[in-house]
Amino acid sequence: MSQRTLVGNQQGIALLGAMVIVLLLSLMAATLLNLSGQEVVSAGAGNQVAVAQQLADAAGELVVAWFHDPQSTARDPRFGLFRERRQSDVQGSPSFFDPNGRSQFVGTSDQPDVLLQAENPTDERLLNDPEVGLFRAMSHLGQVKEVKVYAPSNPGLLCTVDATIATRATPSVRQSVSLQLAAWNLRPLRAAVQVSRQLGEFRQGSESPVKVHWGDLRVGDNLVLSHESDIPAKSAIAVVTGQSYDETAQHEDPWMEAWVGGQVQVTQPASNEASELPSNLHERQSPIPGVRLDEWTYEELKRMAKRFGRYFAIDREGLLYPQGVVEPGRGLSPDEVLKSQGPGDQQGLIFIDTLDQLPPRVDNLGVLQLHASYLEGMVVMQGHIFLNPRGTGAAIKAFTPPRTSPEGTIARMPIQLSGIQLSGVLYATGNITVTGQAKVYGAVVTGGTITGTDARGALEVWYDHDLGQGWFRGVPVVYRAPGTWVVKY
Repeated sequence: MSQRTLVGNQQGIALLGAMVIVLLLSLMAATLLNLSGQEVVSAGAGNQVAVAQQLADAAGELVVAWFHDPQSTARDPRFGLFRERRQSDVQGSPSFFDPNGRSQFVGTSDQPDVLLQAENPTDERLLNDPEVGLFRAMSHLGQVKEVKVYAPSNPGLLCTVDATIATRATPSVRQSVSLQLAAWNLRPLRAAVQVSRQLGEFRQGSESPVKVHWGDLRVGDNLVLSHESDIPAKSAIAVVTGQSYDETAQHEDPWMEAWVGGQVQVTQPASNEASELPSNLHERQSPIPGVRLDEWTYEELKRMAKRFGRYFAIDREGLLYPQGVVEPGRGLSPDEVLKSQGPGDQQGLIFIDTLDQLPPRVDNLGVLQLHASYLEGMVVMQGHIFLNPRGTGAAIKAFTPPRTSPEGTIARMPIQLSGIQLSGVLYATGNITVTGQAKVYGAVVTGGTITGTDARGALEVWYDHDLGQGWFRGVPVVYRAPGTWVVKY
């Protein structure tokens, strides 16, 4: 064979090898391209599933919001089940549960208590309308297709929520999740002021310093007044202005009742003859029928504050320690902690523990100095409170209790209250001592009594009717029960 033929054969074999290599590389490239495309599709689908799941979660949170926002639940009569406590507990207080602990939600998945479906035009507008829909903030990502609320499967819980969502992507992805809600069944406060012991002492200048509007006064023992008129007369036609009793000549109120376990004593009666007490002042209520005081349990409030509020320890100097960790030099003054910048600056639940962080006893009660010009929240003090507001307070918008109009309709009237220093709840297991003039919109509860440091010390309270229904601003009504969230599909 010639040299030229041999070289030609070698070149042909090399060319064939190169073509095989190119073919293999092309096949590999095509395979990689196909795999990459599949990965892109898979990643896109996975992303849409994640978006759908988050939207379904958001729909579940929307139901949680229905329990807290009266404006949203007022838009459909079916939502009354979220706002109204339709049962009564063993004490007769409004509750989501009956005395046996059964929830007011009794439906099933097939026949739920509340059912919203996007295929229904009314429900579609309610849920997904881009202008007024409850889910409008996320309408660019997806739509709520269905919401169900029915009885819980776990005893002691409030309800089950199923939410189904569909993304706006092409193709659309549907996701359905289920979760259960638990409720804080915190006892409603059914009176403006509640005092466990005697209120006032029988000597001039030391009588009861409390004045009440729009709700009840409950006293476990005796009540000492300066004059009979210290208790306003109850009148269905009384004009409601929001003024304090010092600013008006007429001491009348449409809702005020006083319930006294012992007797009522008056240090400066109107005449030497026996003076007649107002008909809305009821004395000698103990032992029968008794004066029912709304008491909150130490452990329940402590757990709630640690999870949803603010929890503090206190030392003998009155300094506060966040999270209950007492470290020398790290204490905060109450003035740093207990104040709001103005109306709307809600501080929520503030729980201040005993000196040893154990259930309250006579020898472990701290003393809280409360000087804030304005505070919006629930102050629960496991001890004594010295109330001495510094400042003129704030003007706030309040609502009276329900009242029947001449036309027969029942409504709550908006009123502006001025000079309010606390909007919320003041709760003390010990005594409350008042210096100067203090005004509260909400409720005051004490396991001891309320006194003034001098004749000018006065506590004036306008009752917030919502507290009697178990609605406490800044405190969750319901929350997700741990371990109940599942993906249905």
